[in-house]
Amino acid sequence: MTRRMLTALVALVGLFVALYLALYKAGVIGTLACGTGGCETVQLSRWAMFFGVPVATWGVAYYALVFGLAFAATTERWGSSRGLALALVVLTGWGVIFSAWLTYLELFVIHAVCRFCVASAVIALVLFVLTLLDAKARPKV
Repeated sequence: MTRRMLTALVALVGLFVALYLALYKAGVIGTLACGTGGCETVQLSRWAMFFGVPVATWGVAYYALVFGLAFAATTERWGSSRGLALALVVLTGWGVIFSAWLTYLELFVIHAVCRFCVASAVIALVLFVLTLLDAKARPKV
């Protein structure tokens, strides 16, 4: 499996995590399978919204975009695009920064930790590392 395929796969996993939280926030899922209660505390906090949209919904859009771009990078047409590689580095870097901010809020403001949010933050970090390694491996034209 190539690094680009792995990036698309990891983004797909992130998409499912974010979708699970978004479905909870939308009221489709009654309770979260968290075990600690921290997930619901975080999801029901005032910090679970960003510009009037649930953070989990932003996560769905983020992971869908990363998946789409990473999948495009596996194709013959876009596989050698340095611009696409750099776009993925910037996008996933932003994801790490946003996840770090949300983790700070969980630890120091909300005082509850959501396992799914932590998983999403780890996935965002893995995506950043993968895209950074991929961009460094591409020849400069």
